[in-house]
Amino acid sequence: MSIFRRTRLVRRYYNLMRYKEIIGVLLKHGFHDFVEHSKLIQSFQLNKYFFKENKKEQRVKTRFTHYQRMLLAVEELGPTFIKLGQFLSNRPDLIPSELCAEFEKLLEHVPPFSSEEAVRILRESLHLKIDDVFKEFNHKPFSSASIAQVHIATLKNGEKVAVKIQRPGIKNVIESDLEIMFNLAALAKKHMAGTDAIDPISIVEEFRDGIHQELDFGREILNIEKFSKIFAEEPNLIIPKVYKEYSNKEIITMEFIEGERFSSYKATDEEINSLCEKFANLVLKQIFETGYFHADPHAGNIIITPDQKICFIDFGLMGLLPPKHKEAMCEIIVGLVDHDPDITTRAIISLSFNKEVENRAALEHQTFKIMEHYGYLPIEDINIGHFLRDLLKLLVVNHLKIPADIFLLLKALVSLEGTIRKIKPNFDMISHIEPFVKKMIYRSRSLYSFFRELYKSGIDYSKFLSELPSELRDLLYQLKNKTFKLQFEHKGLEPLLDKHDKTMNRLSFSIVTASMLIGSSLLLKSHVPPIVYGLSAPGMTVFIFSVLMGLLLILTILRHEKM
Repeated sequence: MSIFRRTRLVRRYYNLMRYKEIIGVLLKHGFHDFVEHSKLIQSFQLNKYFFKENKKEQRVKTRFTHYQRMLLAVEELGPTFIKLGQFLSNRPDLIPSELCAEFEKLLEHVPPFSSEEAVRILRESLHLKIDDVFKEFNHKPFSSASIAQVHIATLKNGEKVAVKIQRPGIKNVIESDLEIMFNLAALAKKHMAGTDAIDPISIVEEFRDGIHQELDFGREILNIEKFSKIFAEEPNLIIPKVYKEYSNKEIITMEFIEGERFSSYKATDEEINSLCEKFANLVLKQIFETGYFHADPHAGNIIITPDQKICFIDFGLMGLLPPKHKEAMCEIIVGLVDHDPDITTRAIISLSFNKEVENRAALEHQTFKIMEHYGYLPIEDINIGHFLRDLLKLLVVNHLKIPADIFLLLKALVSLEGTIRKIKPNFDMISHIEPFVKKMIYRSRSLYSFFRELYKSGIDYSKFLSELPSELRDLLYQLKNKTFKLQFEHKGLEPLLDKHDKTMNRLSFSIVTASMLIGSSLLLKSHVPPIVYGLSAPGMTVFIFSVLMGLLLILTILRHEKM
């Protein structure tokens, strides 16, 4: 047996055991209906007796809500599913807001892998001995996550560095879990009603693309370099230097920044206020001024230096916001501050790819209700991330498509606000956003902006006028040579055409049945041999078959009214 064949068998066996584990976890947390309706056990040819229900465990689970049990199940299923939960926590277009709130609690509790394994990966990946690169290497991990862990080391020149090492075999684990997720999504779409609205296969595809980016450390290195160039002059920001000669797609060696985690930072109230303002302004500047931002600024990714400078780490997830989307976000916030649902409605429609709204009045009324809820809350109680999430939900309800960068923006704002309010609960995010919004709107409505747009329009019109003669010449040439083609696209005719096809099929079936009855009668009348009991055998065979076809047609019409 070949190695390839053995590998396939091993992977199939691993996947089968993983399916069994997933089904067991779902049953444990009370999702019997999902397992039954999606036909998980039957589809993977597993014996239902493998899954013994623990009644005591089930009684315990009834203390939790449906969404809380989903959170518990995802946590138990491991790193890939935790990543999926974190991804979905910022997608109110895909899952209910209550479930988003539960998935926001997901943390990665992953034990570190052995230091011997870390040293082996370093040696094999860099093709260098550890002693040739590092003066000192701390074998005890500094931190550990689902995709990688970090070790502290000292280079030969005495510089202290953080070495981020990808987990051994993590790509195979994630690929296997992704394969399982695709199978589960296909089963859910096939057997469960209501899944067409969210398309679970598309969700897994988008998640796959995102996690592949996080697995590619080469991309993260490029992100750090780009971030460093854009914010090189920022006085309150420190960006770790990357040592590219000791980095690749599996390892990142970067400058170690001394300091404390944001969540554990201890200082006076005045220093806390100053720090929160610096942090908020740094992230908001990234979003509203440059449009290139750190999409996951939670407490674990922020280091505070002794001189109160801020250092972002883990650049695996970055957001890019086009100018039009920045302007739309500013209009949304202006609408909230001014209590103007018309401005906000126009802005959220401009965010979507397809701008066709079936009932604009209904959308504006829904927007008004959300703004009434948030607009009259005390400033310190307004959660801008949750406000935007509720607004984006309206786009989904009204069948408008939202670009992915908006969800990264949402993730960044939710993380920013949540991180700051852990150490300063009454932080006023709106007041900090307002100057950036005003500046953005002033730029977009300034005299310079007007003339710039006028200049761009002039270029477009001049290009159009210069190309018009040749376009007209081509059109006249096609008319002259009778090669002109006019295409029409009919929309909404599919049900009519389908009904027409069924009617024609039924009519054809009836004609064939009638013809066979007439033919069989002629065969019987002519006594075509062989003769059995005085009747023509071919005639009786065709007659019986024709009668059966006729009965089938009548039953089909009576039962289903379709062929």
